[in-house]
Amino acid sequence: MAEEKLPCPTPSWSDIPLELAGLVLHLLPAYVDRARFGAVCPQWRAAARQLAAPPPVPLLALPDGTFYSLPCTEPFRFAGCGFAGFKSACGSWLVFPRHDGCFLVNPFSRATVRLPALSSVRPSCLPSGAGFKPVESLTRIWPRIKNRKHQLNKLTFCSPNLVAAFVNRHGRGQILVCQPGASSWSSVPAHHTFKGFQDMAFYKGKIYMLSYHEHLSVVDISQDQATGDPQVSRIVRVINGNAFPWLLPQNNIYVHKKLYLVESHGGGGALVMVRRQVCCRWMLGRYVVVGNKFDVFEAGHLKRPAGSDGWVNKTTLGDDDQVLFLGRRCSQLLAPASRYGLLRDRIWFLDDDEDSFKGYCYEEEEEKASIRVYDMTAQLVSPPLPTVSWKRHGMCLATWLLPQDST
Repeated sequence: MAEEKLPCPTPSWSDIPLELAGLVLHLLPAYVDRARFGAVCPQWRAAARQLAAPPPVPLLALPDGTFYSLPCTEPFRFAGCGFAGFKSACGSWLVFPRHDGCFLVNPFSRATVRLPALSSVRPSCLPSGAGFKPVESLTRIWPRIKNRKHQLNKLTFCSPNLVAAFVNRHGRGQILVCQPGASSWSSVPAHHTFKGFQDMAFYKGKIYMLSYHEHLSVVDISQDQATGDPQVSRIVRVINGNAFPWLLPQNNIYVHKKLYLVESHGGGGALVMVRRQVCCRWMLGRYVVVGNKFDVFEAGHLKRPAGSDGWVNKTTLGDDDQVLFLGRRCSQLLAPASRYGLLRDRIWFLDDDEDSFKGYCYEEEEEKASIRVYDMTAQLVSPPLPTVSWKRHGMCLATWLLPQDST
């Protein structure tokens, strides 16, 4: 009698060794592909949490709650949640300022954090020698300052117990700090505002600010002895920039200058200033963009006294093959770029920002915005994803959102 053959068990994805699953995970640069990886089986979902994989490529977040998981060109929405109407982004968090508080929502974990309303601000009482002018008119000026409606420029999670924000009104700004869950923000004295603020970054345990003149200042945070809340104790300039920052027009080309602060992860990490020049020509009663140019500088001499020439011009984004996702609300440098299937020394930037609503416009599609890429070697701009564009929504701006946050 012929021996009966037993049927072979059907192979399962869970039978694949975790080492091989980890290799697959490292080859998936897009967030949606990482999510699909975890949905294969419980074992792979656990592996996605256990295996140390590089962060995925940032998401493009649109104000209407639509997201793009680059380099994919198909939009998606997070299931069961509506995230339309955010005003800013902070790492993995979307920011929703309201009259009764500033709410942060993480669409990946569904976690939430409550911050004080931007109108709930108290001035710090700082000692002399902190870098501020005497508080001679604080009681007279403060009621008028705190009742103004401020625009949130940037929000930064410095640590689980410290959040820093910069708010702006008519070109003048204030630094605000608080703990999550606090009832109010702490501000520098009301009369000490910052003109020409461009960007803020948290680097090696300190807050740094960049002005339009390319001055770099460090913001020291101390603890209020009476309440235990954080407060700004001192602001010190560590790099003197350009006293005459305006770029004069040449051949009827006018330049709008925009500055950004980003932390580089190559060569041990450095604080990087990116200078973007938006070149415009006056056409039919408006400034139309005809080109973009980017320059990258490293703050290589932060320990030198104020007045030193601290900005070092760089021809590349860093020693490693890095790629930069640049935005006013949120930026990130990724390295090595080849791991993500991206070309090195490219700057991915959004033409959706405040200045493009009031200072200049794009000729081809004035009603739409898109992603563009700058090649630092060839000094050329190109649209990497021609099919990805979105309608402008007033002053609600698109931003980058980081699927993985160190905080």
